[in-house]
Order: sequence, then structure tokens, then C-alpha cells
Amino acid sequence: MGRILLDTHVLLWALLGPERLSDRVRDLVRDRRTTVLVSAASAWEIATKHRLGKLPDAGDVVGGYGDHLRRLGVDELPVTSAHALTAGSFAIAHRDPFDRVLAAQALHEGVSLATSDPAFAVFPCTVVW
Repeated sequence: MGRILLDTHVLLWALLGPERLSDRVRDLVRDRRTTVLVSAASAWEIATKHRLGKLPDAGDVVGGYGDHLRRLGVDELPVTSAHALTAGSFAIAHRDPFDRVLAAQALHEGVSLATSDPAFAVFPCTVVW
């Protein structure tokens, strides 16, 4: 598969508990022929949820985020205005802004979103798990 975008929980699992990944996603992340993308929105989501106490074990990830991404061998994907406009324009009753941005990025970039979250079924993006 050429390129994939990791959902935030998939990124955290890849870093902190790779045994939680599906075999398919784990193989894709480890395969150096796969370009693995991580959204800037995931950094925002991890930092926000850590601050709110929803991800208490993510302090190390927040503090060394760039080093963790380099160690994992992934590429960062910035959030563009095109991504933001699409995320805000989805006519879908889904309130999570992080999910909306990730779905928009997957759609715009023509990549599959690696996620186990069934909430993405309502978005017009391809999911791999």
C-alpha cells in the first residue's frame, strides 16, 4: 500500500503498545516501502487530551513528540486550509474536530486512514485496519 495516515490512537499504539495494532497495520507501519503519515492534528489531540487528563500516560509522547516520530520513521502532515475547509464542511453529524480533520486529510491526500474507530465509517475516506 503506498501511503497511509495514522489515526491518533493508532499512532499512540504504534509508539506505546504496538501489540494493540492489527497485523495489517503493524506490517504497513514496519514496511519501509510504506509512507506513513501523521497529522499535525494528532499532536494537537494528544497534547489536549493529556492536559485534560484523558491521556495521563502520554506525557513522554508530548515531551518528545518529534523524537518519537523520527524513531517510528513517519512523515508529518501539516493541516492546510484545504483540509480545514473540507473538515468543517462535511455534512455529517460528527462533532469530533480531530476526526473531521483526519478524514479530510485522508480524502485530500488520497491515502487510507489506519484506524480501528468505527466512527470513520460516516466519512468519505478509505479506512484500513
